[in-house]
Amino acid sequence: MKQSKRTVFIAMLALAAIFVSSAAFAAEEIKVGALFPLTGPAAVSGQNCVNAVQAAVEVINKKNADINDPLAAQEGLVGGKYVIKVVPADHQGKPDVAKSEAERLYNQEKVFAIIGCYNSSATKPASAVAERAKKLFLCGCSSSAALTERGYKYFFRHAPTDAIESVEFVDYIAYLNKEKNAGIKTLGIIYENTEFGKHAAEEAVKAAKKIDLKIVADVPFNNGATNLNSEVQKLKSANPDVVFGAALGGDYSLWVRTMKQVNWLPKMAINYCTGYQNPAVQKELGSDGNFFMGGMGYSPELAKQFMPEGIKIQDKYYTPKSNQPFDSDSIQEAVMMMVLAQAIEKAGGPDTEKVREIIATQEFPSTMSLSGKVKFSPDGQNAEALSVITQLHEQSYKTVFPLKYKDFEPTIPMTPWDKR
Repeated sequence: MKQSKRTVFIAMLALAAIFVSSAAFAAEEIKVGALFPLTGPAAVSGQNCVNAVQAAVEVINKKNADINDPLAAQEGLVGGKYVIKVVPADHQGKPDVAKSEAERLYNQEKVFAIIGCYNSSATKPASAVAERAKKLFLCGCSSSAALTERGYKYFFRHAPTDAIESVEFVDYIAYLNKEKNAGIKTLGIIYENTEFGKHAAEEAVKAAKKIDLKIVADVPFNNGATNLNSEVQKLKSANPDVVFGAALGGDYSLWVRTMKQVNWLPKMAINYCTGYQNPAVQKELGSDGNFFMGGMGYSPELAKQFMPEGIKIQDKYYTPKSNQPFDSDSIQEAVMMMVLAQAIEKAGGPDTEKVREIIATQEFPSTMSLSGKVKFSPDGQNAEALSVITQLHEQSYKTVFPLKYKDFEPTIPMTPWDKR
């Protein structure tokens, strides 16, 4: 009996030691806020962005021998000492809510960093909160050029800016006029009356001067609109050869449907980082979305050739959450999560100043970026940001420019509604 009690006692000690040891080496959570529009007109895109951040975290926290990415082979960060926990938050597409939610995430949730915010108008005040608090703010897809013109130290952005895309748009038009005799001489601009839309329009005006493209229509609208008849009629009356559009989510869909209602199309319609890129929006539009163009840094067709590891991450972790492939916006939020994680790994843990210095000065391999790498300029803009112009054909994004990536001969002018 004594031997039996002694054996039981030793076994209990051993179990206690195992429990204490496991507790001592349990991974510590690093909270990262994911601040996006989860309600409102851009809710679908916002949820896609959260899902993309969570997909990246799955790659970081789990061992993924099947994915060739800098953090995929290991489990967690710094020898398994840390794991990432995503804390989603909804700014509803409203700048004041974005500000208050950023404050809540940093002060109450104690997040180490925030990734966001999709809408440039929300990113601007939220990142100002971060800068004042000396906290990290990583932006995937908000494209207003003004965001990286503020002299901020704690703000970093992956996406090409509206300035970069505007130049690419007019370069493409110049190519078409010279090589294809396209005869594109006039420009109309339609844009949401927000930080994103207004800056996109300003950059379009600057770029148009480069090739003497005459602006004949400048049409702002309120985002979340329920009717765009008057705005589209203004475009139709001016009848520009090409239209640059800056509309998100449901606004983009409404704009396309309204053009069909008034039976008008320009020769070309090229869109900034908008609802054009969202597969869910294009599924809703169906064949009505055909022949529209847009700038983007990702499409499944492009990724198969240039980003195969991105396809693996998409299929394994993102599509099961979103029931669709990555789009150009959502994948850029995943990239910023991966950049943050690589910087934490290099810093040996979540030390804000060490991580900030690493992000600001080092280059990061990126299997989900078209360029294959991320490197930030002193202003916080990704100097390696790349964008291509695609044209939609039956919900498939065909790359038409630059010529290095071209895989399709575009339909120009767009086929009129009554001849489809």
